[in-house]
Amino acid sequence: MRLEVLGASGGIGGDCRTTALRVDDDLLLDCGTGVGDLPLSALVAIDHVLLSHAHLDHVALLPMLADVRVGRRTEPLAVYALPETLAAVRECLFNGRLWPDYTSPAMPYVHLRPVAYGCPIELDGRRFTPLPVRHAVPAAAWRLDSGSASLVFSGDTTYSEAFWNELAAIPNLRHLIIETTFLNDNEDGCEASGHTNARRLARGLARLARPVVVHVTHMEPGREADIWAEVLTACAGFAPRRLERGQVITF
Repeated sequence: MRLEVLGASGGIGGDCRTTALRVDDDLLLDCGTGVGDLPLSALVAIDHVLLSHAHLDHVALLPMLADVRVGRRTEPLAVYALPETLAAVRECLFNGRLWPDYTSPAMPYVHLRPVAYGCPIELDGRRFTPLPVRHAVPAAAWRLDSGSASLVFSGDTTYSEAFWNELAAIPNLRHLIIETTFLNDNEDGCEASGHTNARRLARGLARLARPVVVHVTHMEPGREADIWAEVLTACAGFAPRRLERGQVITF
C-alpha cells in the first residue's frame, strides 16, 4: 500500500491542513481540509472514505467530496465508520440544510457503511480493521494490512489500554501514525477532550515489544515546536518522526 499525507495538523492557519491521508489512489482515511489540495481528477477517483470519528477537522470536506462526484461517477462514495459516527455525519452534514442529503434514496451519492471494532473490511484485496480508542466522542483507529506489513492510524485518542493492547498483538506492525495534540502540562485537557501528550504517548510506546516507526501528527497549531521537543525527549528510544504534509509511506 501507498499512503500519502494530505493533512496532519490539529487545526488550520498558513500551511496547516487538518487530517486526511490518501491510500493508493482510491481511498481516504479521514476527510479534513488536506483533501482540498487534490486536483479534480484525483478527487473524482476516490471510491472509499474511512472515518476515525465525526469531529469537523476530520470530516470537513466530506460533503464537498461527495458533491464533486455528482455527474462524474455513477457509483456512490462509500463511507465506513462506527454507527455513531455515521449517525452524526447524516444528521449534521447531509441533512438537507447544511448540505444536500446525498445519503437519501432521492440522491444516493453516498453510502454509509457501519463497521465494528475488530471486524476487518476487504477493499480490492486490502484489509482495513477498526480498533478501539478513547476520545471525547465515539472513535476508531484504523489498521491497514498489506499482508507483508501493517500501519495503524490512531485518529484522535488519549491513552487507552484497549488500543495499546491491540497494537502489541499485531505481529507485522511496521508504522504507527499517532496523534500528540497537547503539551505535557495540559493533562486536564488531554483527559477532558480525549487527546494525547508526549508523556501519555511514551507510556503507550513502552507497551510495544517490537520496533515500530512512530509518526507523530495532530499537534496543536502554534505550539508544534514545544510539543515536538517534548515528544523527542519522552520518546527518544523510538526515534519518532514528525508527520508532514506531502510525505509518502509505502508498506
